[in-house]
This record gives sequence, C-alpha cells and structure tokens, in this order.
Amino acid sequence: MKAKDTKTVVGNIDPDVLHFTVGKDPILDLKLVKWDCLGSAAHVTMLTKMKYTPRLFSKQDRNNVVVELQEIMKRVEKDEFIITEADQDCHLAIERTLTEKLGDVGRRVHTGRSRNDQVATAIRLYIRDELLCTMEENIALANSLISFGKKYKKLPMVGRTHLQPAMPSSVGVWATCYGEGLLDDMHGLWSAFDFTNRNPLGSAASYGVPLPTDRPLTAALLGFAEPIHNVMYAGNSRGKTEYVAVTALSNVMLTLSRLAEDLIIFSMPEFAYFKLPKEFCTGSSIMPQKYNPDVCELIRGKAARVMGLVTSIAATVKAMAGGYNRDLQDTKELMMEAFETTRAALRIMSRLVSGITPNPERLREAFEPGVFATDRALELVASGMPFRDAYHQVRDNLEALKSMDPDNVIAQKTHTGATNGLDFEMYADWLKNQKEAIVEERKKIDKAFAGLLKPLK
Repeated sequence: MKAKDTKTVVGNIDPDVLHFTVGKDPILDLKLVKWDCLGSAAHVTMLTKMKYTPRLFSKQDRNNVVVELQEIMKRVEKDEFIITEADQDCHLAIERTLTEKLGDVGRRVHTGRSRNDQVATAIRLYIRDELLCTMEENIALANSLISFGKKYKKLPMVGRTHLQPAMPSSVGVWATCYGEGLLDDMHGLWSAFDFTNRNPLGSAASYGVPLPTDRPLTAALLGFAEPIHNVMYAGNSRGKTEYVAVTALSNVMLTLSRLAEDLIIFSMPEFAYFKLPKEFCTGSSIMPQKYNPDVCELIRGKAARVMGLVTSIAATVKAMAGGYNRDLQDTKELMMEAFETTRAALRIMSRLVSGITPNPERLREAFEPGVFATDRALELVASGMPFRDAYHQVRDNLEALKSMDPDNVIAQKTHTGATNGLDFEMYADWLKNQKEAIVEERKKIDKAFAGLLKPLK
C-alpha cells in the first residue's frame, strides 16, 4: 500500500521521494540558518524600501520579521532550532517559523526570490566567514613556524634532496620554509574570498523577477563588495564558488601534508632531529614503548581527502546544464567537510609545532663530509678554478671535508633567504599585514550586519 504523500510548504510529496531528495539537508543546513536569516533580513529590508504599489511591507512589518529572524538565530546557537524532513531545508523551515509567528507577513517574505538565490546567498555568506576563520588559523600556524625558525635560526640542519643529504641548511630555513608556504597560500584564500564576496540575491531562479528590486542595496546590507551582475550567472556560479574555495583549502593542506611528512621522518629514532610532544602522539595496544605520530599521519591522509573533495565538486558541476540543478545540493556537504577538515588540521598542527623540541647534537651529527661538497667546490671557484674542475676535485676527495664546521658554513650564507639571510622583520610585517587585512574585512562585515539588524524608523 502506497504511503500517504507528505504535505510540505511547496506541495505534497511522496515520502520516499521526499526522503531521497532531502538527503542530509536537515542536518547540514543548521550551519546555514544564521546566514539565511541574514539574507532574509536583507531581502525583506529591500522589499520594504522598494517603490511598489501596493506596498509589500510596512516598516513595522519589516522590523517584526527581523526580530523573529534574530530569535531563530539565537535558537540555532542553543541547538533549539529543528529542521524537519517536511521542511526539506533551512529556507522553508525559517519561512514556516516566520509564518507561524507572523501569519501573512511571514508568507510574504519570499516575494521576489527563489530558494536558488536564497541558498546561493547563504552559502556565499557561510564560505566568506569560513575563509576568514581559515585565514586566521593559517596565520596562527605560520606565526608558530616562523617563531620556531627564529628561535633556532642558527642551528645547523642537513638540507636534503631526494631525501638524501645535500647541502648545509638550518632549522631556521626549514621552519620558515613552511611558514612562508602558508603565507603564500594566503593568496589563494584571499582570491577565493574576493570571488565569494559578491551577492547573488535577487537573481531569483536565475532569470530575475518583474519587480523593481534593488540588488546593490542587498549587496551593501550583507557586506558584499557588489552584486553578481548577470542573473543567470548568479545561479550558475553555485558549485563553482564551492570549487574555488575548496581548491584554496587544498593548497593549504598540501603545505600541511609536506610539513607533517617531514615531522614524521625527522622524529624517527634513526634521525631524532626533532622530538614531538608526547601528548600529540598515541600509543600502541600491544607495544608499551610506542609513541606514534598519528596527528601528522592523519593530516597527511586528510590532505588527500580535501584534494578528493575538490575533484568531487568539479565532477559534480562539470556536466550540468545552465540554470539550477538539484545535484548542486551535493556540493554543499563536500565544501563543508573541506572547511571542517582544513581548519581542524591547522589548529592541531599549530599546537603541535609549539611543542616541538630540536635535538642539536643529532642535527650536527648528521653532517657527513659530503654535505659540504658544494660549498667547498664554490670556495675553489672563488679562488679561480673553473666550476667543473672544482666539482671533480671535491668529488674525488670528500674525506678532506671532515674538518668543515656546519655552524661556520651556514653563517657564511648571507644572501636573501639563505641560512644567515632570513629576514624576520619582513616575516613580522607580512604576518601583521595579513592580520590587519582580516580584521578590516571583519569590521566591514560586522558593521553591515549591525546596520541590517537595526529597526527601521
């Protein structure tokens, strides 16, 4: 016997179809409720100011809606807001709640928009905030690495290629390499931020509406830089927005994965260059002596996961026809997982780096004569010998390099970025500038939201 159709705001739906199409949205959308409420506040404010007869909302109607939206936001923070399967998503759950509280005023809130531009707006607001949080955590880890590098800038460390001993380097160069890498990754994060920081609201189902809506106004109310101009592209950019953001996250995870691999290798007893804090290592169920670098191994694995999420989003979007398609729903979960994974990895790695201790004795013991070969060959070149002749002379007499001192060798490399040429003032300026840029963006957004939620007089 066929089950009775489930009644929803948008019509009656077969319960099996409803369950299949809703998916995980009642859970995932709890992360979007705040942002959808802010988008709804901007939309109803715009409708209130729109020159249209008959007037859709009085100022008092609008203020009542905004008060209820703020109440919903508070309920979400307290885990008291529920999205049912019949609601399908946060958008209709919010509309249902507004209607229950405000009657016809709640029923009018959706005028002039579609769930298509509604969810696209909420997702962009969510991604924008998550990117700022990610950048803050990225900067914190970069700062930890650069501080570590500054503290041990004069401590020699064998530089390696192909994992084999190569040339004299330092802990300062090693640590700031990854710190600078994370600072470089900020370019991708800021690019994703700029891409995201545009408003799709008012594009409706991708084709606009026959109302004199003010899309630049809603963009300003939500702290967006500008509206997305073309209404169809405003819809088409969904999925691509998630892809751009997760691609930026994958670059961060690439840096973290290589750092994690170095820490795994260099904390092995055979190397023992660094000692990882015991509280960040797990034990064995059978071997009492074990302290395993599980955190680093998981970061390495999670980097692969985030890269896979990039591919999954691209594969989902690549064959879609123009306009909204329901499988865009799947890009939301992939994007949210990428942020959760990357941010967790940044936070845990920052704490781990702060607890690392180097082993100066083992670091210096690793300097076998061959490590000095290139430096010695260049000394001979400086005395007038052709490089290839110096190369072969040193190669045939490696044992003669036993007396070379790694501390003296790394002190001689004073050019930009070398062992004795690291510019920590520059790093400090970079970190300061990034922090200030993030604070400035947050101020703009907070100011816009504060103005949005004020009552109209």
